[in-house]
This record gives sequence, C-alpha cells and structure tokens, in this order.
Amino acid sequence: MTNQSIALNRLDTITKGAFDFSERVDYLKKFGVHSQSFSTLQPGMDYFDLPGVGYIGYMKKWGMTFVLSDPVAAPENFELILERFHLQHPNACYIQVSKPVVDFLHRRFGLFGTQFGSESRIDLGNWSLSGKKKQILRTALNQAEKSGITVKERFSDDHTREISEAWIRTRKCKSNEIRFLIRPMQMDYRENERHFYAYQDGKAVGFIYFDPIYHNNKIISYVPNISRANANFRQGIFYTLMAHAMEVFKEEGVPYLDLGLIPLSLDKALEPQEGRMLKGLMHKLYEHGNFLYNFKGLEFTKSRFRGQGFKTYCCHRRSLPVLEFLAMFKLTRLL
Repeated sequence: MTNQSIALNRLDTITKGAFDFSERVDYLKKFGVHSQSFSTLQPGMDYFDLPGVGYIGYMKKWGMTFVLSDPVAAPENFELILERFHLQHPNACYIQVSKPVVDFLHRRFGLFGTQFGSESRIDLGNWSLSGKKKQILRTALNQAEKSGITVKERFSDDHTREISEAWIRTRKCKSNEIRFLIRPMQMDYRENERHFYAYQDGKAVGFIYFDPIYHNNKIISYVPNISRANANFRQGIFYTLMAHAMEVFKEEGVPYLDLGLIPLSLDKALEPQEGRMLKGLMHKLYEHGNFLYNFKGLEFTKSRFRGQGFKTYCCHRRSLPVLEFLAMFKLTRLL
C-alpha cells in the first residue's frame, strides 16, 4: 500500500460522519464569513468534516466533485483542511472561492485559479441614497411609492410560491430553480434568515430572502440570496426592497451588506494562475450568453449600490475544463 493510500484511508476514518448537523451549524456561526457559507447547508450537499477545524461543503455530478465557497473554518486553517480534502478528492473543482484559497491550491497542487465573477460589499455605516451615482435607486423608490408599494418584514410566507413560479417563467432558464450557486428557496435550516415583502393594494408582489453572514457567533452581514418579483411589476421592486432592508439592518447595527455573486463580471487582465482559454471563454459567454442567464442585467443592477467590489474564483485542474463546466451547469440546473 502506498503512502498516499494509507493517508486516504486514514482520512476516510477521521472524516466520515464526523459532525452532526448542530455541530456544523456551530462552525457556520464561528467561521461563516463567506457570502455562500450559509448556502453550504442547502439540501443535497455532501461534507468533508475535520474535527476541531471546520468543514467543506460540496456536491457531485457525473462523478465530478464541486466545492462551494471557502472552507467554513478559520482562515489560518484553510491550508490544513484544503490539503486533506484535496488528497481525498484530487479532481475537485472549487467554485466561488477567495484568493487565499486559489493561492494555496495553485502553489500546492498546481491548480488553475480563474476569476469566476465578482462580489460586492456595502459598508452600512456609511450607506445613504444620496449622490449622483445613486439616482437610479432614488428614481425606482419614487416610482414604487407612486405605485403604492410598501415593504414589510414577514416571518411567514406570503404568496411566495405563486410569485416565484410566475417569476421563473419569465427567466432565461425556465425549467427549475437554480441550485448550488444559489441555494433553494425552501431550506430545512432557516435560522436567522430574514424575509422582506413588497405589497401593492395589500397583496405581495415581490420579496427578498436574506441569509446571515457570521463571524465569531455574531451576524456581521446579510446577503440577498433569493429575490422574486411579480412579472407584472418589475420596475423598482428589487431596489425598493433592498433599500428598506438596508435601513433596517443599519439601524440594528449590522456592519455590512453583501450583494453576493455577480457571475462573469471579470477583470480583463490575466493573472498568472488563471486559465487563459477559460478566461477568454467566460468573457465571450458574458458578451453572448444572455440567452442562458441575464449576466449583464444582474451586474448592472448590483453595481447601482456602489459597493466595494472584489474578485471571486474557480479552481480547476485542466486549463480548459469544458466537461467540468458542463457538469456544473447541469448541477446548477442552468442546462
């Protein structure tokens, strides 16, 4: 038996079934600083648990392994848990991960780390609707007010499924809700999830579900992971819901609001560890792939909030992982 086989057998022994769900939630509340940490608890995920360190959430498709987000662990333990996970899953792809994860996987295992999109964070302490660059937000809020739109936080569903199904029929991808990159609307675990609904004439016409982002057992931010609007009333609903929720969070003393993934919002410059062909393909997909997903519209919408942007990456073994991306699109139900 080789040394690597011995190591893998040992890893199997120490990680299989290591955490129960409540233990995993404890790690989430300590180290869930990534915008998709909460989404690692969505249905259908598998886990690599390392006692005393944290966990990695992943899904499989066509025999391939896809990791979602950074490890739910302290940053100083990223290298330890990634090393052990990658020995067990040497062909894994890592989706929506940060630069420290990229740097380690590239240095240690020779993986490519290609920008997958961008994210954006808003400092709520300095947030306001003033300024020329936020005129579109003010216009949307004024239009919503003239249309009699009001916003309330609700802790029970209100026409949620009806609105969602009508909304999905207007999307590029009409067959199913996207999963993995966007967690499903219905989750078994919903602690500290926040729901804001927009109403017109007493009826709900849109909503946003916000997921908590944690650090040291405190909520430091929220991220709008699920948003829907009545197909007959789109203008201003998202902006109005967001502005209302941001004011609520600001009053509560929450430091930040994260806007989540902006897929294919890419820097044109090529970094040394990036896959040149994949980066070029993603640029083309952004330009010509709106029939698959409204990449440009989402980037425009989130850019109106003028948050602080930063890159998010995918890590992959082959320079052009065509089969892996096809599997991921099937996994997420984009195809």
